[in-house]
Amino acid sequence: MIDREAVVRRHTIELAEPDPALPLTVGNGDFAYTADITGMQTFPGFHDQVSAHRSGRLAVDTATLTTWGWHSMPASEAWGLADAMTVHQSARGPVAYPDKFDMMAVFGGEITEEFRAGTWLHVNPHRLDLGRIGLVLRTSPGAAPETDPAALSGVRQRLDLWTGELSSAFTYAGHEVRISTVADPDQSRVAFRIESELLAAGLASVCLRFPYPSDGFYQTADWTASDRHRTALEGPAGNACRFHRTLDETTYTADLTWSTGTLEAEDQHTYTLSSDGSSIDVVIAFGPDVPALPTRAEFETIRAASASFWEAFWRSGAAVDFTGSTDPRAAELERRIVLSQYLTAVNCSGTMPPQETGLVTNSWHGKSHLEMHWWHAAHFAAWGRPELLERSMDWYLSIMGEARATARRQRYEGVRWPKQVGPDGRESPSEIGAFLIWQQPHPLYLLELLYRRADAAAGEKLLLRFADLVAQTARFMASFAEERDGRFHLAAPLMPAQEFYTAGSTEDPTFELAYWWWGLEVAQLWRERLGLERDQGLRRVQDGLALPHRVDGVYSAIATEPYLRRDDHPSLLCALGVVPATPLIDPRVMASTFKDVQGSWDWNTAWGWDFPVMAMTAARLGRPDAAVDALLMETPKNQFLATGHSPQIGSFLPIYLPSNGALLAAVSLMIGGWDGSNACPGFPEDGTWTIAHEGFSPWP
Repeated sequence: MIDREAVVRRHTIELAEPDPALPLTVGNGDFAYTADITGMQTFPGFHDQVSAHRSGRLAVDTATLTTWGWHSMPASEAWGLADAMTVHQSARGPVAYPDKFDMMAVFGGEITEEFRAGTWLHVNPHRLDLGRIGLVLRTSPGAAPETDPAALSGVRQRLDLWTGELSSAFTYAGHEVRISTVADPDQSRVAFRIESELLAAGLASVCLRFPYPSDGFYQTADWTASDRHRTALEGPAGNACRFHRTLDETTYTADLTWSTGTLEAEDQHTYTLSSDGSSIDVVIAFGPDVPALPTRAEFETIRAASASFWEAFWRSGAAVDFTGSTDPRAAELERRIVLSQYLTAVNCSGTMPPQETGLVTNSWHGKSHLEMHWWHAAHFAAWGRPELLERSMDWYLSIMGEARATARRQRYEGVRWPKQVGPDGRESPSEIGAFLIWQQPHPLYLLELLYRRADAAAGEKLLLRFADLVAQTARFMASFAEERDGRFHLAAPLMPAQEFYTAGSTEDPTFELAYWWWGLEVAQLWRERLGLERDQGLRRVQDGLALPHRVDGVYSAIATEPYLRRDDHPSLLCALGVVPATPLIDPRVMASTFKDVQGSWDWNTAWGWDFPVMAMTAARLGRPDAAVDALLMETPKNQFLATGHSPQIGSFLPIYLPSNGALLAAVSLMIGGWDGSNACPGFPEDGTWTIAHEGFSPWP
């Protein structure tokens, strides 16, 4: 039996100085609050990603984000996807795809009339920063607020992963300040306990600031547009009040309660809470609805709920302990595993697929990338916490109408899942995203993982709830395959997972071919479980799928020139690793392909999930030494900071949750194996790894 608490607590995050790249987050999958070194959002300028990106520094914004908070800028016209379409020729005749979009316009370039609709549709809706809750620190009453965390001394910050509590302490103006920060595990609510003599001296107070949204690529807020939104205060009534927020067509509320003190308005969007005591409890709850006005602060209640939730989380599912390993990388791998479990639970376990930067900061305007959903969340099922994956699967049911309309517009059957989306499921125009297809089998694979972890009763409910989704997803896949010369091809226009080919001429990508077969096989298995016979139409496509293209005895990425680029994602390896064995992939050829990629790829251009891809392929090929080497490769985009985050492109993309989820997926395969394999097939049996593990089950 693993001492789970000991494993988790030895990776408690402790910081001793301000660092703009190392904010810490508390949250619950649908809500998150990201704090600076004070445990609050006291120094937003220090963490400003825009200025950091311009100066080449690494910084992560401190924001308050949810899965339900979204906003759209007012449009000068009632644009729809039809206004961003280009007609492409195909075997089905002319087909329109929403690919009119100018990426440079997002970064301040001029938007031409041709791309006006597509650009607006691409950046809207965007995720909403609900507000900043921080301290105001002054050296003397009436002095200007402190803006530089360098003025703090004796800094100590600790994120207790076992309880979810963030504890921060520092000295300012000769007095110590202690702050505890916890998030409610069930609501969009965060609580603080602030203790310091600075409160009574009038040198410290709590400040709430509400911004206008930003439609920038990674910005969450616009602090220069105070006249474009409204904050209406209701109350106070006792030690409670409500803020009614109106931002164009978006509305939400923020309910504030406190234990003692006085609330004052600095301006319409800025409010200060002062106390004449040496401590104050503050709770703020956000919501799209209007509940009853709160009456009291509940810090202790929320702290206890957080502790209960996180202990239950860590005691559930699978666990691994590398104590006794002599491989010098073992401790670092264990640290990455523990921190990644925390980060994905906070950011990726909500009611809709997450964005790539989770609920910490925005990327791609806060939208979900459905091709990344597998990397964000597949591991939840593999680690024995399927309920955290299942939360987001009903969202696919909610957008089936949009997905069905896309398929029909393109003359296909079934439903076609989009790439980049907001909560309503309307795809974002893109010259890349409109042609991606590898997100299509994801719901099938994810549902199969859920089914394999379910008991008989839960499995039956799952089958019935998602039966139509599975059938319609597979129906699109079968109709998408183009029959030609006795074979079924994945034909142009399409964009493979390695997104640097020409959509109009690319065909039969290796990974997608194997994934197509496997996705259709999952649909067939679900039919059998429902008491139906295998679908002969699907079987005909499965049996007739084109074999992946080879060049000099190794697989190429695609079957058309240039066949293979050796940068970006080595996604062809997913065809045996992420995807289980299929009739389309020859393991011997894949072994040669793995060796070729391993030695020739430009790894500085790879992304955070590519290293786990290598590890999964190596494990299935019987190369545990190569699996560990790939997973822990020392290269810029495979670094994990003290917070567990994995920066990819400086402050442009300073965190990247697919790195964390992919790591957990790979480790679970390397330990739990797959149907018919031995245990721990992804680690060398040379005595350098001592692995205690429990709760894992085999992958397909």
